[in-house]
Amino acid sequence: MTTEDSVFRAIAHPARRGILGLLAVSQRSVKELTSEFDMSQSAISQHLKELREAKLVTSARSGLEQRYRLTPQPLRYVLKWSEGYRSLIDPSGHLWALAAAGHPTRRQSPKKKAQHGR
Repeated sequence: MTTEDSVFRAIAHPARRGILGLLAVSQRSVKELTSEFDMSQSAISQHLKELREAKLVTSARSGLEQRYRLTPQPLRYVLKWSEGYRSLIDPSGHLWALAAAGHPTRRQSPKKKAQHGR
């Protein structure tokens, strides 16, 4: 069973948050994840183990490799906890209202192409 504490423990490490960010975009193998970090494959596997125990990731065999994917439901604990600080972060509620409505936030918006020569 996923507990609130296991989720917070899992996301406490920056590498695990990075792995979650990558898996939010697409499924990946351990090898693909390892290529994104300056750490060994066994270290990535240990981080994946922590994330699996918190039920934040799951895996399925595809050919010879395991493909990992994000299971975002346990992140509800983080959202619920952060809700108590909404008024301190965004007193007017504008940013949170946009995020709740499914509008992209600054972080999610597409990158603009660089304009050369200007």
